[in-house]
Amino acid sequence: MKSGVYESAILINAALEDNQIENVINRVKEFITTNGGQIRDFENWGRKRLAYPVEKSKIGYYAIFIFDAPGIIVSKLERFYNLDEHILRYLTIKLSKEALEQIEKNKKQSVSVKEESIPESELNNQIEEEEEIEDNDKN
Repeated sequence: MKSGVYESAILINAALEDNQIENVINRVKEFITTNGGQIRDFENWGRKRLAYPVEKSKIGYYAIFIFDAPGIIVSKLERFYNLDEHILRYLTIKLSKEALEQIEKNKKQSVSVKEESIPESELNNQIEEEEEIEDNDKN
């Protein structure tokens, strides 16, 4: 069976409690792995305001899965999404080689940006120094 790399984005009802949302995400991960897939990456975007109401919800919880799997899993996965009442919308696409290269390139850039950023302790020191300067200016 021919295998491919897929990206699946799901929109979960944000009115659920955090543990219920984690439960939905874990069920999706389990479904992918039990049907011959292997999860490469998972992005938890969290709660976001929607551009328009979806099933009377103005806020949704986004989760994105990137996984290797045989092609037949997509129809099974989308059926699973349809049957889960907590998943409002979904989109599953097959990633091309170019898309995979771009994803890897973006990851490397985000890692280098994080390495260049100021450590939190140093940032807190700068904020405290600025507050002291402001207090001295007021006096």
